[in-house]
Amino acid sequence: MLIRFIIYGMMGWCLEILYTGLQSFLKKDYRLTANTSIWMFFIYGMAVFMEPVSNLLFRIPVLMRGGVYVVCIFAIEYITGMALKKIRICPWDYGDSKYNIRGVIRLDFAPLWFAAGLLFEFTYRFMLK
Repeated sequence: MLIRFIIYGMMGWCLEILYTGLQSFLKKDYRLTANTSIWMFFIYGMAVFMEPVSNLLFRIPVLMRGGVYVVCIFAIEYITGMALKKIRICPWDYGDSKYNIRGVIRLDFAPLWFAAGLLFEFTYRFMLK
């Protein structure tokens, strides 16, 4: 379980670096500056706790599985974001986004979390082989 936690944490970190680096590119910052936090490693690593959910969902259609993953990820993002915000160390603030919930969730990120959930599921299935 610890190895999978580390793998998920590293995957999430890498995806976040790629995403924020791409955002820099789109803003014409060709240094491709990316941002993340060590806290994010632990938050992404918590995907290990979604493995039982993945086992339950494996036989249902991909759109439903992805939707469940979005809800689970939003829940994790909300709980961790509010906890970190309470002690003033939350590394993200979506307060400027039109579709934010209390500054810790962006509803317009649902398609990204949909894809990420399925990617983590694929990784989990690959590790089971």
